[in-house]
Amino acid sequence: MLEKLPGAVGHVLREQRAGLEQIASTLAQPRLGVPPIQISSLAFADHMPIPAEYTADGAGVSPPLQWHGVPPGAASLVLIVEDADAPTPRPLVHAIAVGLDPRDGSLPAGALRPGSADEAGFRLGRNSYLQTAWLPPDPPPGHGVHRYAFQLFALEVDPGLSGKPGRDEVLEALQEHALACGCLIGTYERPDGSVKAGDKRAAVASRPDATA
Repeated sequence: MLEKLPGAVGHVLREQRAGLEQIASTLAQPRLGVPPIQISSLAFADHMPIPAEYTADGAGVSPPLQWHGVPPGAASLVLIVEDADAPTPRPLVHAIAVGLDPRDGSLPAGALRPGSADEAGFRLGRNSYLQTAWLPPDPPPGHGVHRYAFQLFALEVDPGLSGKPGRDEVLEALQEHALACGCLIGTYERPDGSVKAGDKRAAVASRPDATA
Protein backbone atom coordinates (compact mmCIF):
# COMPACT_ATOMS: atom_id res chain seq x y z
CA MET A 1 0.00 0.00 0.00
CA LEU A 2 2.65 2.55 0.99
CA GLU A 3 4.88 1.56 -1.93
CA LYS A 4 2.81 3.91 -4.08
CA LEU A 5 3.80 6.97 -2.05
CA PRO A 6 6.33 9.27 -3.77
CA GLY A 7 9.86 8.97 -2.41
CA ALA A 8 9.76 12.68 -1.64
CA VAL A 9 7.15 12.02 1.05
CA GLY A 10 9.44 9.51 2.72
CA HIS A 11 12.29 12.02 2.69
CA VAL A 12 10.12 14.71 4.27
CA LEU A 13 9.16 12.29 7.07
CA ARG A 14 12.65 10.78 7.40
CA GLU A 15 13.38 12.31 10.81
CA GLN A 16 9.95 11.47 12.18
CA ARG A 17 10.22 8.10 13.94
CA ALA A 18 8.57 6.60 17.01
CA GLY A 19 11.91 5.34 18.37
CA LEU A 20 13.06 2.23 20.21
CA GLU A 21 12.38 3.98 23.51
CA GLN A 22 8.65 3.64 22.72
CA ILE A 23 8.50 -0.10 22.00
CA ALA A 24 6.90 -2.47 24.52
CA SER A 25 10.12 -4.09 25.75
CA THR A 26 11.44 -0.66 26.75
CA LEU A 27 8.23 0.51 28.42
CA ALA A 28 7.49 -2.78 30.20
CA GLN A 29 10.69 -3.70 31.99
CA PRO A 30 10.72 -7.33 33.26
CA ARG A 31 11.88 -8.49 36.68
CA LEU A 32 15.46 -7.65 37.62
CA GLY A 33 17.82 -10.62 37.68
CA VAL A 34 15.76 -12.80 35.31
CA PRO A 35 17.75 -13.76 32.17
CA PRO A 36 16.27 -12.59 28.86
CA ILE A 37 14.41 -14.96 26.57
CA GLN A 38 16.41 -15.85 23.46
CA ILE A 39 14.26 -15.27 20.37
CA SER A 40 15.49 -15.89 16.82
CA SER A 41 14.31 -16.61 13.28
CA LEU A 42 15.46 -19.01 10.59
CA ALA A 43 14.62 -16.28 8.07
CA PHE A 44 16.93 -13.50 9.30
CA ALA A 45 19.55 -12.74 11.95
CA ASP A 46 19.22 -10.08 14.63
CA HIS A 47 19.45 -6.55 13.18
CA MET A 48 19.59 -7.96 9.64
CA PRO A 49 17.14 -7.51 6.73
CA ILE A 50 13.83 -9.37 6.69
CA PRO A 51 13.41 -11.26 3.37
CA ALA A 52 10.87 -9.63 1.05
CA GLU A 53 8.54 -12.65 1.14
CA TYR A 54 7.58 -11.70 4.71
CA THR A 55 6.78 -8.10 3.74
CA ALA A 56 4.23 -6.19 1.66
CA ASP A 57 6.62 -6.57 -1.31
CA GLY A 58 6.22 -10.35 -1.27
CA ALA A 59 3.76 -12.96 -0.04
CA GLY A 60 3.38 -11.02 3.21
CA VAL A 61 3.30 -14.02 5.56
CA SER A 62 4.72 -13.78 9.08
CA PRO A 63 8.29 -15.09 9.48
CA PRO A 64 9.18 -18.22 11.47
CA LEU A 65 10.24 -17.63 15.08
CA GLN A 66 11.96 -19.76 17.72
CA TRP A 67 12.65 -19.08 21.39
CA HIS A 68 14.23 -20.64 24.44
CA GLY A 69 15.08 -19.59 27.97
CA VAL A 70 11.49 -19.04 29.17
CA PRO A 71 11.63 -18.80 33.01
CA PRO A 72 10.10 -21.78 34.88
CA GLY A 73 7.46 -19.65 36.61
CA ALA A 74 5.89 -18.36 33.40
CA ALA A 75 2.12 -18.82 33.10
CA SER A 76 1.72 -17.45 29.57
CA LEU A 77 3.62 -15.82 26.72
CA VAL A 78 2.78 -12.70 24.72
CA LEU A 79 4.31 -11.74 21.38
CA ILE A 80 4.11 -8.17 20.09
CA VAL A 81 5.76 -7.00 16.87
CA GLU A 82 6.28 -3.25 16.43
CA ASP A 83 7.85 -0.92 13.87
CA ALA A 84 10.12 1.36 15.91
CA ASP A 85 10.70 3.65 12.92
CA ALA A 86 7.12 4.33 11.88
CA PRO A 87 6.60 8.08 11.25
CA THR A 88 4.04 8.17 14.06
CA PRO A 89 4.10 9.18 17.76
CA ARG A 90 3.96 5.51 18.81
CA PRO A 91 5.35 2.39 17.15
CA LEU A 92 3.14 0.76 14.54
CA VAL A 93 1.87 -2.60 15.81
CA HIS A 94 2.27 -5.37 13.23
CA ALA A 95 1.05 -8.29 15.32
CA ILE A 96 -0.07 -9.27 18.81
CA ALA A 97 -0.34 -12.89 19.92
CA VAL A 98 -1.49 -13.82 23.43
CA GLY A 99 -1.93 -17.10 25.27
CA LEU A 100 1.14 -18.72 23.71
CA ASP A 101 2.37 -21.91 25.37
CA PRO A 102 4.56 -20.85 28.36
CA ARG A 103 7.51 -23.02 27.35
CA ASP A 104 10.39 -22.94 24.90
CA GLY A 105 8.86 -23.19 21.48
CA SER A 106 8.41 -21.82 17.99
CA LEU A 107 6.00 -20.47 15.40
CA PRO A 108 6.22 -21.57 11.77
CA ALA A 109 6.05 -19.14 8.87
CA GLY A 110 2.53 -17.84 8.37
CA ALA A 111 1.42 -18.69 11.91
CA LEU A 112 0.16 -15.18 12.70
CA ARG A 113 -3.16 -15.53 10.90
CA PRO A 114 -6.55 -16.41 12.46
CA GLY A 115 -6.82 -20.00 11.25
CA SER A 116 -3.30 -20.99 12.31
CA ALA A 117 -3.66 -19.24 15.66
CA ASP A 118 -6.87 -21.12 16.45
CA GLU A 119 -5.27 -24.45 15.58
CA ALA A 120 -2.23 -23.69 17.76
CA GLY A 121 -4.34 -22.60 20.73
CA PHE A 122 -3.37 -18.93 21.00
CA ARG A 123 -5.24 -15.72 20.17
CA LEU A 124 -4.40 -12.77 17.97
CA GLY A 125 -4.81 -9.21 19.20
CA ARG A 126 -5.42 -6.14 17.07
CA ASN A 127 -2.63 -4.57 15.05
CA SER A 128 -2.53 -0.83 14.31
CA TYR A 129 -4.98 -1.34 11.42
CA LEU A 130 -7.40 -2.99 13.91
CA GLN A 131 -6.95 -6.37 12.20
CA THR A 132 -6.37 -9.63 14.06
CA ALA A 133 -3.59 -10.67 11.71
CA TRP A 134 0.04 -10.13 10.72
CA LEU A 135 0.57 -6.70 9.16
CA PRO A 136 3.56 -7.15 6.81
CA PRO A 137 6.32 -4.51 6.84
CA ASP A 138 5.39 -1.72 4.41
CA PRO A 139 7.65 1.31 5.03
CA PRO A 140 7.26 4.49 2.97
CA PRO A 141 9.67 4.72 0.01
CA GLY A 142 12.67 6.89 0.82
CA HIS A 143 12.06 6.86 4.58
CA GLY A 144 15.16 4.78 5.26
CA VAL A 145 15.67 1.57 7.21
CA HIS A 146 12.88 0.51 9.56
CA ARG A 147 13.50 -1.67 12.61
CA TYR A 148 10.85 -4.28 13.38
CA ALA A 149 10.96 -5.50 16.99
CA PHE A 150 9.71 -9.05 17.58
CA GLN A 151 9.22 -9.00 21.36
CA LEU A 152 8.32 -12.06 23.42
CA PHE A 153 7.23 -11.68 27.05
CA ALA A 154 6.85 -14.31 29.77
CA LEU A 155 4.11 -13.37 32.27
CA GLU A 156 3.86 -14.62 35.84
CA VAL A 157 0.07 -15.01 35.55
CA ASP A 158 -2.48 -15.31 32.80
CA PRO A 159 -3.71 -11.70 32.81
CA GLY A 160 -7.16 -12.52 31.41
CA LEU A 161 -6.89 -10.29 28.37
CA SER A 162 -9.94 -9.61 26.23
CA GLY A 163 -10.64 -11.69 23.15
CA LYS A 164 -8.88 -9.31 20.73
CA PRO A 165 -6.65 -7.09 22.87
CA GLY A 166 -5.00 -3.97 21.51
CA ARG A 167 -1.62 -2.47 22.37
CA ASP A 168 -2.75 -0.41 25.37
CA GLU A 169 -4.40 -3.38 27.10
CA VAL A 170 -1.44 -5.65 26.41
CA LEU A 171 1.10 -3.06 27.52
CA GLU A 172 -0.70 -2.55 30.84
CA ALA A 173 -0.60 -6.30 31.50
CA LEU A 174 3.09 -6.50 30.55
CA GLN A 175 4.03 -3.62 32.85
CA GLU A 176 2.35 -5.40 35.75
CA HIS A 177 3.16 -9.07 35.14
CA ALA A 178 6.24 -9.44 32.88
CA LEU A 179 8.85 -11.84 34.25
CA ALA A 180 11.22 -11.80 31.29
CA CYS A 181 11.34 -10.76 27.67
CA GLY A 182 13.39 -11.21 24.54
CA CYS A 183 13.67 -9.03 21.46
CA LEU A 184 14.69 -9.82 17.89
CA ILE A 185 15.17 -6.90 15.50
CA GLY A 186 14.60 -7.34 11.78
CA THR A 187 15.11 -4.49 9.31
CA TYR A 188 13.46 -3.54 6.05
CA GLU A 189 13.84 -0.60 3.68
CA ARG A 190 11.98 0.44 0.57
CA PRO A 191 14.18 2.69 -1.63
CA ASP A 192 12.82 5.63 -3.61
CA GLY A 193 10.52 4.62 -6.45
CA SER A 194 10.53 0.91 -5.66
CA VAL A 195 7.82 -1.40 -6.87
CA LYS A 196 6.56 -4.67 -5.46
CA ALA A 197 8.66 -7.73 -6.12
CA GLY A 198 5.84 -9.34 -8.11
CA ASP A 199 5.56 -6.28 -10.33
CA LYS A 200 9.30 -6.37 -10.96
CA ARG A 201 9.14 -10.03 -12.04
CA ALA A 202 6.20 -9.30 -14.35
CA ALA A 203 8.04 -6.37 -15.93
CA VAL A 204 11.13 -8.47 -16.58
CA ALA A 205 9.11 -11.36 -18.01
CA SER A 206 7.34 -9.02 -20.44
CA ARG A 207 10.56 -7.64 -21.92
CA PRO A 208 11.30 -8.82 -25.49
CA ASP A 209 14.79 -9.90 -24.50
CA ALA A 210 13.66 -11.81 -21.39
CA THR A 211 14.89 -15.38 -21.20
CA ALA A 212 13.43 -18.32 -19.30
